Amino acid sequence: MTVARISEVERKTTQSGKANAGRWLLEFERQEALRPDPLTGWNGSGDTNPQVRMTFPTKKAATAYCDKHGFGYHIIPAPPVRLKLQAYADNFR
Repeated sequence: MTVARISEVERKTTQSGKANAGRWLLEFERQEALRPDPLTGWNGSGDTNPQVRMTFPTKKAATAYCDKHGFGYHIIPAPPVRLKLQAYADNFR
């Protein structure tokens, strides 16, 4: 059975606004183990599902997609954002 990982898209450290907050990312977990290629030595497998990444506006939409297509899933919430408030003058103390 294909298993999906649904995670909340984290805000980048350079972002101060909340324009794209609340989006959810669906990624599929690897079904086959990685094995080295005999010619190049690079790791790879025949499983192409980990290359698929889909975004959804809500967690409910992402879980509904998995339920509709019969995928198992687990949800990973984003860590809470902690703001470090400090004054500019604190840089010189």
